[in-house]
Amino acid sequence: MFRRTFWFTTGVAAGVWATTKVNRKLKQLTPEHLAVAAANKAIEAGGRLKDRAVDFALEVRDHMDRREAELGDALGLNAPVDRELPAPRGYAVIENRNSTPYAEGPKNSTYPTYPYNRNEDH
Repeated sequence: MFRRTFWFTTGVAAGVWATTKVNRKLKQLTPEHLAVAAANKAIEAGGRLKDRAVDFALEVRDHMDRREAELGDALGLNAPVDRELPAPRGYAVIENRNSTPYAEGPKNSTYPTYPYNRNEDH
């Protein structure tokens, strides 16, 4: 009698276990669950990709700064300057004494005339 009861309960337990496993697997294969799983994996992959891109950008920036310092040392751009800079240059003002001032203009025109100076074109 105990043998039959043991095997009966073992069979029931195995059936319940197998039914539960099959039902879980079927729920995992529904379109809604597959869409959620795919979205979660895409978010994880995007996060990993973003982290790698940030790490790569920081590494490139470090190497760029290091190389810039090397080039500055090689060209002497990073050397301290012991001399003073020269004073800023003054610019000479050129007057055109032959023309009339802008505000007056010619007597027969309503618009002021501007003298033609070839040096101002460049």
